[in-house]
Amino acid sequence: MHSLKGKKILLIISGGIAAYKALELIRLLRGEGAGVRCILTEGGSHFVTALSVSALSEEKVYSDLWSLTDEAEMGHIRLSREADLIVVAPASADLIAKLTHGLANDLASTVLLAADKPILIAPAMNPQMWNNPATQSNIATLRARGVFQCGPEAGDMACGETGWGRMSEPAALLEAVKGQLGRKALSGMHALVTSGPTYEAIDPVRFIGNRSSGKQGHAIASALSEAGARVTLVSGPVALPDPAGVKTVYVESAREMLEACKQALPADIAVFAAAVGDWRPSVSKDRKIKKSNASSAPDITLTENPDILHTIATLKKERPRLVIGFAAETENLEKNVRAKLKKKGCDWIVANEVGPDESGQEKAFGRESNQVYLCTRSDFEHWPKASKREIALKLAERIAQEIGDHEQARKRRNKKS
Repeated sequence: MHSLKGKKILLIISGGIAAYKALELIRLLRGEGAGVRCILTEGGSHFVTALSVSALSEEKVYSDLWSLTDEAEMGHIRLSREADLIVVAPASADLIAKLTHGLANDLASTVLLAADKPILIAPAMNPQMWNNPATQSNIATLRARGVFQCGPEAGDMACGETGWGRMSEPAALLEAVKGQLGRKALSGMHALVTSGPTYEAIDPVRFIGNRSSGKQGHAIASALSEAGARVTLVSGPVALPDPAGVKTVYVESAREMLEACKQALPADIAVFAAAVGDWRPSVSKDRKIKKSNASSAPDITLTENPDILHTIATLKKERPRLVIGFAAETENLEKNVRAKLKKKGCDWIVANEVGPDESGQEKAFGRESNQVYLCTRSDFEHWPKASKREIALKLAERIAQEIGDHEQARKRRNKKS
């Protein structure tokens, strides 16, 4: 059964080399049973043709705001109102700016201004353009207005630069569309997710930290939100954009993270993906420690940080229905993870090996892909290597399945009683 059968998508293709991905997106959407109408901007027409877009969508392609024929047959108001969802892919910096400021000087921007349906944007641009404060301000404004966002991703760009700005792949966009229009398995649920590292202050300048980038945790927060959950993301210091539609709480230390997690309860689901520091300096100096003439470095006495996963997993009241921890191991992965599952009192642990691989490259921290294992109380599953986004989507799917199984079991018990 097609999950998007009967749904109507209005796809706006703006200018940028990523426009070629829109062709595959059309094919995937139609394969799921959706009808797709397309607006091709002038910029987009430099990268893909109206003929190719029309051939894949089997619909007329619209591009001219001032076309008497187009306006007579299908005006810009009808284009926006007859869609269930408007997808802008790629969403150029220019079109994002127009959407933010309510400009309407072409068909695409006019349709967006007249829209009364949800809008999903897939940003695609040069990393410097993406990181520009003007673009980031525009994105923050759109998020606050309820515009949904998928991507961008980090990687090599067509211009030869590397960084954030790559448009999400069509398969990821398809899942984002399903998250908006399909049956949302986690609707009504509250999910708590932690992400990134913690920083433990030595003095106002120095800290003890770790290599976590937060990419996996942020991807999980996005995936759970797309599955319909209301998500609170407690994030340590990261250089990542906030996931769209997610409430983000910023912390630095393990103690701050624990307090933020407690404040976020009650929750139905808790995923502790953050790499929390195990120790902190017993005393944090309020002034910078100066070098002395002595050759020895200052002694730093460490004390143990609170165990966030164990604390939440063993709550008597307000314990989430499903508590999932993460484990980063350098050796004896299965043995260590099974022991950790028992010790922490959680339901699942997602584990991965960290450290250098055979070529000397880091296996997980900071990378776009990951190799994980899912340890439950009965199984130890090996998941194929995949992007962190794909792993997040798979985990969200498994969580939804587990929650659904719990609901079915509860209903059976109620019938018996």
